Amino acid sequence: MFQLENTIISEDIIDNDFVCNLNACKGICCVEGDAGAPLEKEELEILDRIYPKVKPFLRPEGVKSIEGQGTSIVTAFGEHETPLVEGKECAYTIFDKSGKAMCGIEEAYNQGVVDWKKPISCHLYPVRTKSYSQFTAVNYDRWDICSDACVLGTSLQVPVYKFVKDALIRKFGETWYSELETLAQNHSNT
Repeated sequence: MFQLENTIISEDIIDNDFVCNLNACKGICCVEGDAGAPLEKEELEILDRIYPKVKPFLRPEGVKSIEGQGTSIVTAFGEHETPLVEGKECAYTIFDKSGKAMCGIEEAYNQGVVDWKKPISCHLYPVRTKSYSQFTAVNYDRWDICSDACVLGTSLQVPVYKFVKDALIRKFGETWYSELETLAQNHSNT
């Protein structure tokens, strides 16, 4: 573990390689699991604001779930997350012609319709963050459905933290990321 400002960073994001292999996994992380994407409190207002612009990009099943449950839900533990379609995929999930799952919010962003890419938890994946009173934990979330991403990351020699560079900068800032690179380099040299 490393401490950087008010974050505690797992060595796993430096020591493990990862590059999403959407051709192999078909974006299954948007479909599998038993919960929606974790949301930060400030993202709730953003989802409410952009939903009318994102709605045309979504599947009817997703729209029905969002309009029935809301743009976000609160779990039994008081945490916020995206709603699901019948307990399965994220309500914001869309599928391309080959069956690959993608984010409808990100598609709206890519087409210049909204100015918000997607929830930070999705952008950061496979990195997960958890805020505590004194610090934020930054961890690598291993999931067997991402084994192809680990293989591709190893073949390309891309550590997790480099794969999610843009998301880490979005979450913590350029200075923080630059310091993380220095930590990673020093860690690799030991």
